[in-house]
This record gives sequence, structure tokens and C-alpha cells, in this order.
Amino acid sequence: MSTDNDAATQVQPSAHRDNAREDALNDAQGISKKDVTAPALGPRGMLRWAWTQLTSMRTALMLLLLLAIAAVPGSIFPQRVQDSFAVQTYIEDNPTLGPVLDFFQMFDVYSSVWFSAIYILLFISLIGCIIPRARKHYQQMTSPPPRTPRRLDRLPEYGALELTSDGPDPEIALTEAGKVLKKRRYRVDVRRHEDGTGSVGAEKGYLREIGNIVFHVSLVGVLIFVAAGAMFSYRGQKVLIEDEAFVNALVAYDNFYPGTWFQEENLEPFSIRLDSFERAFDRQLFDGEPNPNYGQALDFTAEVTIQDGPQSEPEQTELKVNHPLSLGGGAQIYLVGNGYAPVITIRDGEGEVAFSGPVITRPDDPLYTSMAVVKAPDAAPEQLGFVGLFLPTAHDTGDGLAISIDPELGNPELHLNSYAGDLGLDEGVPQNVYVLDTEDLTELNARDADAGGIAIGPGETHELPEGLGSIEFEVVQDYVAIDIHYNPGTTAILIFALTATAGLITSLFLRRRRAWVTVEQNEHGRTLVSYGLLARGEDFRLRDENIALRTEFEKTWPVRPPEENNES
Repeated sequence: MSTDNDAATQVQPSAHRDNAREDALNDAQGISKKDVTAPALGPRGMLRWAWTQLTSMRTALMLLLLLAIAAVPGSIFPQRVQDSFAVQTYIEDNPTLGPVLDFFQMFDVYSSVWFSAIYILLFISLIGCIIPRARKHYQQMTSPPPRTPRRLDRLPEYGALELTSDGPDPEIALTEAGKVLKKRRYRVDVRRHEDGTGSVGAEKGYLREIGNIVFHVSLVGVLIFVAAGAMFSYRGQKVLIEDEAFVNALVAYDNFYPGTWFQEENLEPFSIRLDSFERAFDRQLFDGEPNPNYGQALDFTAEVTIQDGPQSEPEQTELKVNHPLSLGGGAQIYLVGNGYAPVITIRDGEGEVAFSGPVITRPDDPLYTSMAVVKAPDAAPEQLGFVGLFLPTAHDTGDGLAISIDPELGNPELHLNSYAGDLGLDEGVPQNVYVLDTEDLTELNARDADAGGIAIGPGETHELPEGLGSIEFEVVQDYVAIDIHYNPGTTAILIFALTATAGLITSLFLRRRRAWVTVEQNEHGRTLVSYGLLARGEDFRLRDENIALRTEFEKTWPVRPPEENNES
């Protein structure tokens, strides 16, 4: 009876045996382990090792995951390319954390050094993976199938057929076996031997690896054109009031966000003018009563006149939600918003016109209750400011308040508070046009003030207290907000994404298979055909391929039934 320690000494692991053999060899040669040193790689060897590590598939997958993680801060923190004012506000509100984040380029994630480094390394890694694989696959496609194994019966799928006495001889059967495999889309190599026997080596499924290569090439293409789009693209917004035209020039945009390498010369000339705007609302009644969705917006249609370049003729067309117009060599124009713009004229205390024109109001609810802000910095003797609501269909609630009960123009009214004082526009600091800072202003009109609030409709005028001027509400116009996007890589990205999908599907659903057929004459003088199948990787349909191949053989030759083979 042996103990565990005895068993451990009797059964020595292979690694220990190898070490013991190495120690014995070194002792015989008089070499000590201290004298053995690993050869130095040198600069060239280190570069080769680094390139091997960078171009491995494992590294490419890690870089792809790292790129996805690196993109997360771009969705957490405001980005300068989208809203520089929001970035400045964030830094001012966070005086400790903000400058640190700015130092690490968290507000310029997609153009930062570290994000670009990951992007470029991923690009190089993918190319380094693709080129050797493509070269190796080409060599496999142009070289003959592997040699025929001696024992086909050891393969995962095997079969044998004995032909009848009136069947073809081995040489003819060998040729016909090659034709059957070609019919099954195999690449065939017929091998005839001097003793009259022969074999056929066949292989198919090369499209699997081609699909894999196409997928990776397409992924590189997507990366290239995503980068090109980010560098040469631009995006901007513009608010158009009825009868107003927009020309694609940098100064005409309300907001503009250029790509990294954008140049003003890249703007293709085109123009668009808003002729009219129509809103469609749900007006369906059930038994004479409004349905639950009564007044809900159904559709928006902007009638516009476009001119695609100075040599083109003006053309009238429609701009609708989710149906953009393409102008200027690929710039996409989207309808993203709309509202009402009351035309207002403000006269100051000296009777001069301090402001006159449409005022963009911002809808705050489905009934188009809209915020209205008017600033008249040219008024004298004091600057004037107004803030309040525009109501498309005003309704008095009875307690001194008014609300809008419908989004269409049924009873339009302006309900405003007025202020006098320094509006802060002369200091050169940018201000939000939809916000009026009233902290340092003198209130003139308000609902709880002695002079009361301002409530006027189209064609009405309200005199300001203390002889500081008047405000007149003339008419109401419509406006639309449009987004203009230009990205030269969009079409190419779509094409490469589709080819990547096709390549991925091909690599997933095709299988690489090898088949061998041997033909010889048995002791009874009949032709004996043996075949075997082998798949590279898992292939659950290899058995079905065996059945299909045997069926084709049985259609080609007269085969002796198994019962007759047993009797023989």
C-alpha cells in the first residue's frame, strides 16, 4: 500500500522530466544556468515583435472595445463642436473640475489626441491583420487540395460503394467522381497512380474566408470615411420666416458647426426661400364631441423655392418632416421645427422706431403657447425690453390670466411685461435671444404692477407708462427651423456597412469542407469507390453533405446493394 507522497514521486509530470533532462544535459556539458542568457532582440527585433502584437486579432478587438469606451465621455460632457457656449457655462459652473476636464480634452473628445491615437492604431491593426490573411488565403486558393489520407474510414464522415460488374472501370470512375464533386461546387484535383488506382482531392468553402476578409476590409472603409466625414463635414441651423430666403454662406447661419478640416470654400452655393407653411391638426369629432387627440399635430408642410447653384433655375417644391431636400452637392436640408412670428413695431419715448420686424417665439406646449422676448437696445432715452407669451387662440380664464386653447390662429394675442434700463448688449457679451435678464431693469408693465400687463392683438398698440414709447402688434407670420447637414462620407459608409454585413453573413453561414475519393479494383474485379469528408471547424451539416454526395454517386453509377455485397 503506497502513500500519496510515494505516488507523487513515482509519477513525475512531463514538465519536471523536461527540466531534469535539461539540467542533466547542462551538467554534462559543464554549463551552469547562470551562464545561459536570452539573446538580445535588438531594435529591429523589438519593432518586429511590436508589429506582431499590434496586428494580432486580439489587439484589434481590444482597440475596438477601447474606442467604444473612449467615445463615452463625448455623450456625457458637452462638446465644443456642438455647443461652445454650453462648454463655457460648464467650466464656469465647475471651476475646479472644469479646467481639469478641459486639459484632458473631455470637451473635444472626438478630435482629442488620445481618441485619435486609438483610432489610428485600430486602423493600422486592421490593415496589418488583413494583408497577411489575404496573402495566405490566396496561396491556399491557388495551391492543390491536401493529399489524400491513407485511411478514409477514420474521417468524421465516410462511405464506400461497390459498383456492379457492368459499371465503369476505375479510371473512368475516377474521372466521373471528379465531375460529381465539381457539380457540388468543389475545387477538384484528380490524381492518377501508376498502378491503375487513383484518388480525387477536393475542397470548397473558400468564400467563407473571403467573406471574413471582405468584412474586415469594409470595416477599414467605414473607419476611413467616418474620419473623412468628421474632418470635411459641416452642420448648421437656420430659422426662416415667411418670404425670407437663405443663401448657403457662412454668415447666413444662425448656428454653424464645422468639421476639423472644413474650409469656407467648401460651401456649395444654393438658396432656399420659405413661401408658405401649413400645419395639419386632428379635427375629427365623435358624436359631435372632440376625440381625445383633438388638436394634435398630424403633418407639417413648407412650400419653398430652391435654387441649386447660380446656373440653375428656381424650383418650387415641398419640405416635410423626415423628407429632406438634397442641395449643394449633397447637403441635406431637414425640417425640424416651426412656430409663429408676430410682427412687432416698438417706438421709443422720442417717437422713433427702435425695433420693427417679426419676432421668433418658442413653442412650449402642443397648443403653441410660445415664449416671446423682444429687445430694443436703440430706444431712447432708455433701452426697452419685453418678455411674455404669444397665444395663438387666447382664452380668458376669468381670473386675469389667459391661456391658448388651440394651436391654430383663432384669437392671437401677445401678453407681455415691459422693462426699461441697460439690456447689457453694449458690453459685447453674447446673450441668448430667448432670455431677458430683468435683474437690473426697471419694471414698467406687469400683471401685478400699477400699469398692468400688456395684452394686445393684431392691429393694436399699447402705450408704455412714463412716456417711454409704445408697442404695436401688426400681423402674425409663420417660421420654420431647418437643419443643414453635409457629410461627404455618408454614401461610402452605407456601401461599406452593407458589404461588411454581406461578408459577415457569408463567413457565418458557409463552411470550409474537404472531400477525398479513392477508386480501386477489389478482389472480385469490381470497382470500389471510397470517399471521406472533413470540415475545418464545427460543421453540423457534414452528415447531410455525405448523404447528398452518396446520392449523386448512386445516380452516376450502378451500385451493388449492400445485401449482395454481404453474400459475396
